[in-house]
Amino acid sequence: MSRFIEVPARMLPPETLNALLEAFVTRQGYDTTDTGEGMAGWVEELKKQLARSELIIAHDLKLEMTEVMTLAQWRSFGRDLADDEEEGDY
Repeated sequence: MSRFIEVPARMLPPETLNALLEAFVTRQGYDTTDTGEGMAGWVEELKKQLARSELIIAHDLKLEMTEVMTLAQWRSFGRDLADDEEEGDY
């Protein structure tokens, strides 16, 4: 069984999806004044990116954590995890 599953955005309650996207905005250090609509503007932009498959929502079954990631972050994370597993860190 895989440790990670991709979670379709449509499967999440709106409040949960918004909270995940807001955490992503904060973690990435986005300027919430850029959109003119604050955090809500970024959340709407990220929903569009999810719809275009530019972002994914991944759930770690082992750590029971869910994160929004860019595809580049996901690929990098996968490589880093594989390296850790080879070294016996997991």
